[in-house]
Amino acid sequence: MDLNLSDEQRLLRESAERFVAESYDADHRRKMANDPLGFSPAVWTQFAELGWLALPIPEQFDGLGGGAVEIGILMEAFGRGLVSEPYVATVVLGAALIDRCGSTAQKQASLPKIADGSLKLALAHSERAARFDLAKVATAANKTAQGWRLAGSKIAVLDGHAADEIIVSAHIHDHRGPSGRIGLFLVPATAPGLSISDYPRLGGGRACNIELPDVHLPEDALLGDGKDALPAIEWAVDRAMAALGAEAVGIMQMLLETTLEYTKIRKQFGRPLSANQVIRHRLADMAMQVDEARSMALRAALKADSTPIERARAASGAKAKIGKCARFVGEQSIQLHGGMGVTEELEVGAYFKRLVAFDTLFGGSAHHYARHARLGRTGVSA
Repeated sequence: MDLNLSDEQRLLRESAERFVAESYDADHRRKMANDPLGFSPAVWTQFAELGWLALPIPEQFDGLGGGAVEIGILMEAFGRGLVSEPYVATVVLGAALIDRCGSTAQKQASLPKIADGSLKLALAHSERAARFDLAKVATAANKTAQGWRLAGSKIAVLDGHAADEIIVSAHIHDHRGPSGRIGLFLVPATAPGLSISDYPRLGGGRACNIELPDVHLPEDALLGDGKDALPAIEWAVDRAMAALGAEAVGIMQMLLETTLEYTKIRKQFGRPLSANQVIRHRLADMAMQVDEARSMALRAALKADSTPIERARAASGAKAKIGKCARFVGEQSIQLHGGMGVTEELEVGAYFKRLVAFDTLFGGSAHHYARHARLGRTGVSA
């Protein structure tokens, strides 16, 4: 298999890295950390102009028809700059689920708006009792004469505070009672009865909890024809984990480069730290962990459109392995910087916080090692 990037992919990587290097400096990140929105609308508009929001959207809906590998290239560059824009929530999760589950009319209504930056989405799926089990959904959608009534709550909704519409998962109840099917519903952020409580995420960006005690929606709020959306949710989350893994690789690469440079200029007993053989070995170990993580992220991206079992095992394997690599690289970087590594003056701590947050999103390493093993034994996606 040829793993070399195509000319178009190389251009994408170069343009993304150049944009991030020019637009995301320490001052910008500190400003976004204190901003109630958590990201810059002006930068989001630039994302649209560069075509990044349209990247995975099909061409018939004003997209570029890119795949998971292209998303990974972009996300790795985002990791280098600790980008906080709601790209994963809107494009990787939201647009993917509308494209996968929505009717032609729903796709035509939403996907071009995502591509031009005028529509931001969020996925509200996680619940308090679920413990990262995507099949556990207590929120209910009851059929009414006018449409649907949602009742339930969601937690840890990525960038839900900034979304124009929120995709909410719920068990469908019709006139015959509970159907056992999970449906996805497009809920306007301004819907009566919807309550949003947002908070800062570790490492930048924001998330929120959502309460839906009594939210009424029209008939066409349900994505598609109402068949079970759980396979589509698993597919989208696996793609999101591949994208987040690529972002983690970008963060780890930045930590490696920063630490390498620091050990060259920091002197101890009249010699640079990098002259110490033990330090060199530790830097070499960091470099190996970065390369291993990059390989796993690429594998997850390449398997994103494989059979459900192959895709899920690749995604969980990447999430588990990259989580371990990320913690090692982050801890080594902090330690090799000494006391400076935990000060606000250096951004090593900010990058490490984002890696810690990555390890918990959609389940930590232990959860995904178990999922990977279970899929290998049973051959059933879970």
